[in-house]
Amino acid sequence: MPSVFRFVRALLPIFFGVLLLATPAQAQKQKIKVKGGASASYPAAEGFDAAGSDAKAIAIADRAMREMGGYENWKNARYFAWSFFGGQYQIWDKYTGDFHWEKDTLVANYNLNTKQGRVYSRGQDISASPTGQKVLDRMTSIWINNSYWLLMPFKLKDSGVTLAYKGEGKTMDGAVADVLQMTFKEVGVTPQNRYEVLVNRSSGLVEEWAYFAKATDEQPGFRRRWNEYTKQGNLLLAAGRSDAKPSRLDNIAQLQTLPEGIMTSTTPVTKVK
Repeated sequence: MPSVFRFVRALLPIFFGVLLLATPAQAQKQKIKVKGGASASYPAAEGFDAAGSDAKAIAIADRAMREMGGYENWKNARYFAWSFFGGQYQIWDKYTGDFHWEKDTLVANYNLNTKQGRVYSRGQDISASPTGQKVLDRMTSIWINNSYWLLMPFKLKDSGVTLAYKGEGKTMDGAVADVLQMTFKEVGVTPQNRYEVLVNRSSGLVEEWAYFAKATDEQPGFRRRWNEYTKQGNLLLAAGRSDAKPSRLDNIAQLQTLPEGIMTSTTPVTKVK
């Protein structure tokens, strides 16, 4: 059991300000009006700050969604699997909220809607133990953090987001980009954060991400590439994260079906493809 306690202490990297991913049922069905009189080409999540966001920033976010596969493909995508920094592997069912999470021999099967789940160590149920309870208490935060590192470009119009256009910039690789600023209102783990997202003007894809611990900070805590896009299902997902350690997300997959028993397995599963 001591090794499991070490796992729990090491579970989470630093949490950045991240928001809950909107499910299809939470998305607005109608077009929304934004500052400047334009209308969005895909529905924002309920609670997106449309009135405070810039029409140009919205249009760039809309294009990014189209270039990554389009809103319908994003809405219909079901399972997302990926390995996160620190040896974590997870599979998220976007339809049901089920979340299968692993680190070494530790496994959790959890539902993000009901906040209920079970934790296993080497296949043995430890849910009732102090260690199991600590893991369960952190599951939602782990999902928020880890899924944001995979899916941030799909979340530019999330609940609580205000999206501003900050002008033309250049990526670390010298590409001309449009700079979007994301600020947050009473959502996520750390809503005091601010992000700058650089969208390549030629490709329309997010290629860089800057994190500011406080919205008033002048210098970012980090600036990282967001690159190495590959097609997963009907979507483009990026693996490259620049100077993070390791510098990429691995075992990325988007699927509509899974082998039976994957989401309820009590031991680590074979990585899905």
